[in-house]
Amino acid sequence: MEHLLLYSLLALILSGLAVALVRKRRELTSKRAELSAFEGEEHRMFAFLHDLGAAIDSNTTMTGLSRLIVDGVDRVVAARGGALYLLDDSRTRLQPKYLSAECPPLISIPQDVRERAAKDPRALESYLRLTQVASDEGMLGAIHSSGEAQFVPEVKAHPGFRDGAIHFGPDTMALIAPLRHGGKDLGILAVSRIREDGAFTANDFAVFRSVAEQSAFAIGSALVHREASEKRQMEGELRNAREVQRVLLPQGDPVVPGYRISGTNQPARIISGDYYDHFDLGDGRHGVVIADVSGKGVAAGLLMAMCRSVLRSVAAVHENPAEALALVNRQLFPDIREDMFISLFYAVIEGDGGTMRVVRAGHDPALIYRAADKSVTLLKPPGLALGIDDGDVFERVTKVHEIHLAPGDCLLFHTDGVKEAVDAAGEEFGMDRLRDAFREGAARGAEASIRAVERELSRFAAGAPQMDDVTLVAIEKR
Repeated sequence: MEHLLLYSLLALILSGLAVALVRKRRELTSKRAELSAFEGEEHRMFAFLHDLGAAIDSNTTMTGLSRLIVDGVDRVVAARGGALYLLDDSRTRLQPKYLSAECPPLISIPQDVRERAAKDPRALESYLRLTQVASDEGMLGAIHSSGEAQFVPEVKAHPGFRDGAIHFGPDTMALIAPLRHGGKDLGILAVSRIREDGAFTANDFAVFRSVAEQSAFAIGSALVHREASEKRQMEGELRNAREVQRVLLPQGDPVVPGYRISGTNQPARIISGDYYDHFDLGDGRHGVVIADVSGKGVAAGLLMAMCRSVLRSVAAVHENPAEALALVNRQLFPDIREDMFISLFYAVIEGDGGTMRVVRAGHDPALIYRAADKSVTLLKPPGLALGIDDGDVFERVTKVHEIHLAPGDCLLFHTDGVKEAVDAAGEEFGMDRLRDAFREGAARGAEASIRAVERELSRFAAGAPQMDDVTLVAIEKR
């Protein structure tokens, strides 16, 4: 009897040990499986980061980078699908950049789309790939606005879907993270599983947040690279345009019997809205023009080129300079924007006797230096700028004015960039300084008068940035 009791006790102990061993083995197997899962996830994450780094170095397109990120993060956390949205230029809308093939809906689905999708699944796919969402509405907008990565255990139950329009498709859970780089919001990254795939773990969420941060860095770097590339391309195109525009300016001073003519153009930007020109009109007549297109940049440069071409085409066949400008105005007016106009001074030298007929189309007054008494006066005949009126008012207001230059006299045309140049304190160069500088150089001729104005302008600005184009043309009677 004593032996039976002892054997029973021993059997009970052995059974307990066997159960404990089985439990330990199961725990060990579970731990090994968990460790294997961690190692697998870690391996996939390092592979993803390697691919991401290679993509940054290879100038991958934004579409290619978006696909690499979504598909890569899907693999890392074993998701069903994922999506990447980036902010548009207005920074108020999230644009879908890439959605993987099996990504469940993460945005509201309108009733009509649901009805069409029931007949043709491509309707839903097309809607998801093309639909932008407000950056502060819906589930994606709410998480984007929060600035924090979130685990959403039931997408349909998220408060961002107040209208219930997401109630479509399988039950879905999602990991969603806002993307930020350099203190700037970029968009949002999401991966999802349906219920039958099993739940995301805490480790999945931690890994997802880490790869989302790396993805934001990659996207931010790609955007900076793209902006720099676009800027270089635009600057290259502007430099080419500047070369074309430079060709349109006189390549040297003209030979006009009885006169010396000199001019200069210094654009404030790559493309100038100013221009000057001179051309032979035949029979001893020569045209000289200076013009200033309102505004700056490419639009002003294009209008400047149009004005030059039209004036050259009509000047030779219209002896009256006012009639020539009237025709230029009528031809250009339909193509000039409402916020643009052209101020212009056009002079026609009539032979070598000193007679000149001038027309001022809304341009700054010219300055005349009289050698006899070393005086400087303003020349400002009436006239309207080109592009203000379709013709009748321009032709009624703009009149020809005849002047006579004696030997030693000098006439200076200028654009408003001269007198409106400012120094470091914001004070303008002004007409008085322009008049004094011109008087100081005019006695030595056309080129010397321009150099005197440029020298005084440079001394006055003292390195302050040039805000407007500077163009000068001087005509000296020999």
